[in-house]
Amino acid sequence: MKLYLIGHDYKYAAEQMMLSLYPAERPEYPEGKPVGDRVELSLHEGEKFITCVCRMVKGDEVFVGRSAFNTGLAVDELSRDRLCSRIIKNAFYRAALRSGHSRPVWGALTGVRPGKLFSAMLDETDPDTAVKRFMAEYDVSPERAKLCRDTSLVTRSVNDSLNDKDICLYVGIPFCPTRCSYCSFVSQSVQKSMKLIPPFLDALMLEIDAAAKAVNELGLHIISIYMGGGTPTTLSAEQLDRLCSKIKDCFDLSQLREYTVEAGRPDTITTEKLRVLRSHGVDRVSVNPQTMINSVLDAIGRKHTAQDIIDALEKVRAVGGMAVNMDLIAGLTSDTVAGFEETLRTVIALEPENITVHTLSLKKGSRITLEGSSLPTAAEVGRMLDIAGVSLREHGYSPYYLYRQKFMSGGFENVGWTKDGFLNLYNVCIMEELCSIIAVGGGGSTKLVSAGSGRNIRLFAPKYPMEYISGIEKTCSDKQGIIDFYGKVK
Repeated sequence: MKLYLIGHDYKYAAEQMMLSLYPAERPEYPEGKPVGDRVELSLHEGEKFITCVCRMVKGDEVFVGRSAFNTGLAVDELSRDRLCSRIIKNAFYRAALRSGHSRPVWGALTGVRPGKLFSAMLDETDPDTAVKRFMAEYDVSPERAKLCRDTSLVTRSVNDSLNDKDICLYVGIPFCPTRCSYCSFVSQSVQKSMKLIPPFLDALMLEIDAAAKAVNELGLHIISIYMGGGTPTTLSAEQLDRLCSKIKDCFDLSQLREYTVEAGRPDTITTEKLRVLRSHGVDRVSVNPQTMINSVLDAIGRKHTAQDIIDALEKVRAVGGMAVNMDLIAGLTSDTVAGFEETLRTVIALEPENITVHTLSLKKGSRITLEGSSLPTAAEVGRMLDIAGVSLREHGYSPYYLYRQKFMSGGFENVGWTKDGFLNLYNVCIMEELCSIIAVGGGGSTKLVSAGSGRNIRLFAPKYPMEYISGIEKTCSDKQGIIDFYGKVK
């Protein structure tokens, strides 16, 4: 899509709205006089108002959208930039609707954390009034505004339970039995890289030492451990025991409130592994079907059946002491609304404590994107999500966190649902940036957050196992950044 920015250089704002409304498009910035199908975004500053006018040209037709703010609201450069970005998005959005674009359920909202905007409104008014304001200011649908209300109230409750020293620990295990067609996560198929697991674990032990040194020196409190990937249960029982023992030996876990391990793939779950995890205090595991339709499982590259999911869940329940999360994805290759509804009924009947409903995100590196696979339409995905929301509430689940991603089918969202008393602290903390996340392992992203100052920085580990192993010395030395960050916060 040709974008012409006139009187400003707010590319990020323009691109955010473009990707939200037209996810298949990519921005172009031609030089010279505007020609052809295009979007012109002009910013004008007057004595009382700063105004953005969007002209969307399609063939011989021109569609115009406008948005403005009072100059008195721009008290500093930061607030001015935020307000300018907002009116650029709004003008673009309004022009698109006038051109015939259907109204998205998230309206003019872009970004991955709509709850942050809603929480800001909760600082000024009551929840029901905030819902009305949210709908009016961003053109969000009533259902999505209520989702924001419900999840924002959970965020507030979790935030009230934290103190300045509380952190979460993430452990990244970038190995899977096979790679799913929709996946763009950093993960190596064990079929190809089994020999990398032992040296990867040796390197991980060194990084755990480095992270623990920083955490212990600062007196930070680990309240949640989340072991993800990849699929951590790709490791053997002995390897899991070694890893969990190392974590226990290096960190003070006396204030730990939850311990989650993604056992996602049923073909990696054994009773022996589950017993090892439970012996180390793991009290939540993910058994992720994504779908319970065998033909869809085959289409996405899963080498197991729906019955294998049920059998794996029975093993978890037999070991005992662990809550279960089950992930579903709306919009998978060859799935249908009826198929998704059948999956939902089957999973609800299994009574997991958490059900996370994801919308398929079309990532560049995934096989689905590269092969141009046939997918459900945005309208069908929307119907899947609507069915999920109604059915989950009817069966005693409530939403506790949500986030959006780029390139999602229909511009929808991912929502975590929980039975009463079983919300996952880590998911709320990382999505709403409530506390620092110290990450170790391949592709780990340490996110250091200071709620008081608003500062946050990230420290990244190499993405792939070979890079992680060869670069472990630098990854370990980078952990000094944790100490430096907290030193500045003080």
